[in-house]
Amino acid sequence: MSTPTSPHVMNTYGRLPIALTHGRGCRVWDTEGRQYLDALAGIAVNTLGHAHPKLVPALQAQIAQMIHCCNYYHVPDQERLAQMLVERSGMTNVFFCNSGLEANEAALKLARKFGHDKGIERPEVVVFEGAFHGRSIATLSATANPKIHAGFTPLLEGFVRVPRNDIEALKRTTAGNPNITAVFFEAIQGEGGIHPMTVDFMRELRALCDERDWLLMIDEVQCGIGRTGQWFAHQWAGIVPDVMPLAKGLGSGVPVGAVVTGPKAATIFQPGNHGTTFGGNPLAMRAGVETLRIMEEEGLLANAQRVGEHLQQALRQGLQGVAGLVEVRGQGLMIGVQLDRPCGVLTQRAADAGLLISVTADSVIRLVPPLIMTMAEADEVAQRLLPLIQQFLSE
Repeated sequence: MSTPTSPHVMNTYGRLPIALTHGRGCRVWDTEGRQYLDALAGIAVNTLGHAHPKLVPALQAQIAQMIHCCNYYHVPDQERLAQMLVERSGMTNVFFCNSGLEANEAALKLARKFGHDKGIERPEVVVFEGAFHGRSIATLSATANPKIHAGFTPLLEGFVRVPRNDIEALKRTTAGNPNITAVFFEAIQGEGGIHPMTVDFMRELRALCDERDWLLMIDEVQCGIGRTGQWFAHQWAGIVPDVMPLAKGLGSGVPVGAVVTGPKAATIFQPGNHGTTFGGNPLAMRAGVETLRIMEEEGLLANAQRVGEHLQQALRQGLQGVAGLVEVRGQGLMIGVQLDRPCGVLTQRAADAGLLISVTADSVIRLVPPLIMTMAEADEVAQRLLPLIQQFLSE
């Protein structure tokens, strides 16, 4: 297999020697004509798979009408997509941007201004061990990964880090601290290794934020947009956050981010406090509207839950009793297979077997396929992946 390289592209990624050219459904092809089953979906982005027959003509029509206009003017599909997100979240208002990092940056700005509006001079935000919120200076400061911090210190101040799923530790750490303005967490930590926050813990956080007048901010960038079988992963706990960053799957591959807010946070930003050139552009908004519409039309939330449970069960059964397996965990089509040792080599071995996956947190195989995946394709994922894991753990 040839290795596509360029002396002109900045060396920021450890790439596999593969260049993809096109896809259909859950399958993609490379420049050598080789086919792969896509269990990564561009890292939880390609919600509708590749070249979806309902999405493609809608985007083609939008490109022929208007790709971009700035936010000096109203964008009709902004209103449509905002209404769709509000209806599905039980929240009230939306700001549109371009990525999960931008959505998380906006959330952190909301938390700071919320504090300043209350007279808090140095607002602080509670974040969690294992978290990943992005790679800008602010979001990497909120992130709990020394590898991401390396070379970019000093980190931004204003973050208080606590263990996940431990409400007593959070209470102890924040006791007597008048500067806390928000709690910020992923409903399921993605880059941190597919670690869910428990239903009880999320409910306890909602109650604590109400009691102390903090913002409850839930990062749904990777686990939202139907991936777990609910529109948003926190909905399994029956709670509603004050701030919810979204991105990844919202545009099925077209870059789009959003910050959804409830009444407590909806009016914190006023004209001049925040903005973006590309955010909310007509093409991205059309992609979001069509993604949500097609998801509902095709019952993809139920499909994600059903196929995800089937795939998890197949993996558990196939690895039962295998030494070196720590756990298979996740929800819907967001699945992690944790091994007891670093397993990054499996990304290349899986690709050699015609399967696209990723490894995160060094030892967790991550599966986040398109939400259109069928039972048969899930079986195929298991059939290709299980022998690779078994062989790796026997070495």
